[in-house]
Parts: sequence; structure tokens; C-alpha cells
Amino acid sequence: MVKKGLLILTALCFYYGSANALPKTTSSFAINLNSGEVISSERPDVVRHPASLTKLMTLYLTFEAIEHGKLRMDTPLKISRHAVNQKPSRIDIKAGETITVENAIKAVIVKSANDCAVVLAEALAPSEREFAVLMNNKAKKLGMKKTVFKNASGLNNKAQVSTVRDMAILGSSVYKHFPKYYHLFSLQKFEYNGKTYYSHNNVLKKFKGADGMKTGFLNAAGFNIITSAERDGNRILAVTMGHQSAKKRDDKVMKIMDAGLKKIALNTTKSPNTVMAKLEIPRLIASEKTTGPALRYKISKGKWGIQLGSFSNYSKAYKFAKKLQENMVEIAPYPINVEPAEVDMAIVYRSQITNLTQKDAEELCNRLKKENMSCIVKKNENNSKLTMAAK
Repeated sequence: MVKKGLLILTALCFYYGSANALPKTTSSFAINLNSGEVISSERPDVVRHPASLTKLMTLYLTFEAIEHGKLRMDTPLKISRHAVNQKPSRIDIKAGETITVENAIKAVIVKSANDCAVVLAEALAPSEREFAVLMNNKAKKLGMKKTVFKNASGLNNKAQVSTVRDMAILGSSVYKHFPKYYHLFSLQKFEYNGKTYYSHNNVLKKFKGADGMKTGFLNAAGFNIITSAERDGNRILAVTMGHQSAKKRDDKVMKIMDAGLKKIALNTTKSPNTVMAKLEIPRLIASEKTTGPALRYKISKGKWGIQLGSFSNYSKAYKFAKKLQENMVEIAPYPINVEPAEVDMAIVYRSQITNLTQKDAEELCNRLKKENMSCIVKKNENNSKLTMAAK
């Protein structure tokens, strides 16, 4: 019996010791944030625990709610007992009181406050559990294929998982979809109720050009970080997860970003025909919840169109316009045109929607711009093609 008991005790110690042990491997991923080109990749699809990187999705949904008019930065949010009872990291808030959306956002970014992450979640859903459903739905729409969210903060849950590739998609989406809020990720301190809280992100201080985004740590996750930096107009976003210490994590991500920025600068001198893998970041698409006047759905058969973007090959240009059609009923009836153009001795392919009236083209382009998408209104050539846009 004693021997059997020792064996059980040994097994339990091994189990709990393993559960609390730091990961033995790391993963990293870096992209050119301007183009989406993959700069470096190491175990990009290994499933790991995101820890507080989870909060980027909580913030994404918060920014989206502000854009849709559901919240304002000065909206007071009620603080629940459930929020206050979250494990550290926390700030000094009390159940029954309120905190503004802006202060909650800053607390989540700077202090990585789990209590404030829950406050934001409960402002957007009846419960944190139901908010996790919203998180997972959004993750799916963004193309995060291996991510599962279980809470708003990133606190330990063995089912809450992601990858560095998925986190790069999330970070890039925050940057591209909500540019006017991105400066908040560069905050290094935050004052609330007479106390000053300081950022965990030391890369902001150490790396020239660094301006966000988020760190995270759990024993099961190791030390994680997602961050971006800009130099000479070139911008990189890097993610690394599973490190044994904050120093090793920071050293790794700074090494990746330094090498990546040098590589981006070198690639800008090469031909636009250089083929590189890209991380596809979905654009914000107009929906029935988006404010603004609805466009007419009738086919107008006009002589105008909109140019959506330029791509390295025909297939990418066509697929981009096709995907937009699938998500916007307003343009679904209209034909897609892909027009080749010569730019700096290289051929690019311009994605276009044609056969609109001038009024519909202008209304649609304005609508897309409100969703942070670029477009140009052009008159068709011979009623079939758009005039080539200048460089």
C-alpha cells in the first residue's frame, strides 16, 4: 500500500509539475505590416496558450463597438463582482462603481488589467462566457484558424489556444481596421484614482521605432509578446511565444524586428514582381449594422466604376474583388474587371468593379473609405474598362 501510494503521489507531482512548467520550444512570426508579406517564420502553426495576448481581441471588439456607436470613450461602465474577483494583474476598482471605456482600455493595454478586460466584455455581452462566443466568431471572420478563446483576459484555461500566425492576423487587423486608436498601444504609463501604473512592455523603451502592442505570461504559455515598429516608412509586426523569461522574449523579438526591417528596406529596392508569401488580413466590410445611407441594389449599367487596389498577379486581383462582392450585396450584381498596368517596368493588376453610374460609384467609394478601404472612382474606357490610374 505504501509503495502504491508513493507511485500515485509521484504521478500527481509529475502531472502538476508538467502543467505548470514553462514551454520547451518557442514560435515566432513576423510580417511587413504595410504589405502583409511574411518576413520570418518559426513554428508558426504550433498551438500555444496566448495568455494576455488574448486581450487584443477584447480590445478589437471594444474598438468595433465604439465605431458602431454602441460605446463612447466617456461611457461609464458598471463594475461587477465577477470583474473585481479576477486574479492579478488588476487595478484598484470596486464592484458597484463605474469606470469609463477609455480608462478601461488604457488599463488593459498598460497594466494588462484582467478586471478591466472583464468590465469591457460585460459591457458588450450579457456575460464573459457569452463574450467569448463573440470573440470566437470574430476570430473566425478574421481567418484565425487555430484560435479558441474562453475568456476576455487570457487567464489560464487549457482550452484557450492560438498560434503566432493567428496572433499576427489579430494584431494586424487591430492596426489596419482601427488606426485612430493604435497610438494607445504605445502608452508606457497610465494614471487612475491617484495611482500610476506602468507598462510591462520594455521593448517600447529599448527598440527604436517600437510603438506597441501587448505582452503576456502564464506558466503554461511562457513569455509572449506581439509588437510593431516603424523605421523610414517601413513597418514590421512580430510575434513570439513560449519563452523562458521576459528577457529572452524581448531579445528574440527585437532581433526579429531589426533583421526584418533591414530585409524590408532591401526588398523595396527590388522589382515589384518579387514573389513573397503574404498574410491575408481581411478588410472591414460594410454590413447591415454599419451606419450610413443604403445604396440602391438595382443594376445601373453605367459608365463608371471603382478601382479597389493593385496586385502582383491576376488571380489575387480577381479574388479580392470577388470576396468583396460576396460580403457586400450592393456590388454583387456588377461585373469584375482586372486591368494590367505597367508601373516602374513591372506589371501590376488593378482590381475593379464596373458598370456603375457615377453617383453609385461615388456613394460606394465613400462607403468603402468609411470602412478604412482605399478606392478610386474612374470612368470606364469604351464602357468596359476603367482608365488606368496614375502611380
